[in-house]
Amino acid sequence: MSDAKQIQGQCLCGSVKITAAQAEPHIGACHCDMCRRWTTSPMQTIGCGNQVSFQGEENIGIYSSSEWAERGFCKQCGSALFYRIKQNGNHFMAAGLFDNLDGFVFDHEVFIDEKPDFYSFSNDTRKMTGAEMFAHFTSQAD
Repeated sequence: MSDAKQIQGQCLCGSVKITAAQAEPHIGACHCDMCRRWTTSPMQTIGCGNQVSFQGEENIGIYSSSEWAERGFCKQCGSALFYRIKQNGNHFMAAGLFDNLDGFVFDHEVFIDEKPDFYSFSNDTRKMTGAEMFAHFTSQAD
């Protein structure tokens, strides 16, 4: 994580404040059905690893959305906060929570096979299907 940065942000109402010590300066979009239902659009996230701290943790609700991941949200304003891998605690934080993302680049999209036809991004991004994404992360775990 040589180019990782510390970033700070908060939910819409300010009840949850976030510090991510090791945010990768890459923003990705997930087009999976669950993310689109949760945010009503593709979920844009920043990989922040497991060095994420929260102020106002009592305001965070957790929804176990699959065997391998859970989603965090603010119980006061409903802001989507993160997608977290249960096995290793890695957080993919909602990009919109953070104020200063100078130097960050939108460079990848996952679950491209679930993206509806009514939108598309003009950025030149790396695109992975759901199967390709799972294969990529499974190979990294070995």
